[in-house]
Amino acid sequence: VQLVESGGGLVQSGGSLRLSCAASGFTFSNYAMSWYRQAPGKGRELVAVISSAGGSTNYADSMKGRFTISRDNAKNTVYLQMNSLKSEDTAVYYCNTRIFRNYWGQGTQVTVSS
Repeated sequence: VQLVESGGGLVQSGGSLRLSCAASGFTFSNYAMSWYRQAPGKGRELVAVISSAGGSTNYADSMKGRFTISRDNAKNTVYLQMNSLKSEDTAVYYCNTRIFRNYWGQGTQVTVSS
């Protein structure tokens, strides 16, 4: 299982970013996918989850209405569209799936300047 995130960067408060996670090594369309994040000095927190077919999504309360998780099973890729970014969204964002155990990508840094 390999998960490779991309799309992070530096953005001003109120701006947008789209993260991507390219997956390989497993049957992508069979598994739910998640995005987590970890801010400096804090624990890793769940951002959003999407079901295997993409028909069901869930978000942490602080991301609802601003973030959108989606997936393209033909491309083995999951996305996280982040709008109206705030300084408190600054974190390393990780892609995750669970197949008997958790698998993580290397993370992509998102920095929101105020």
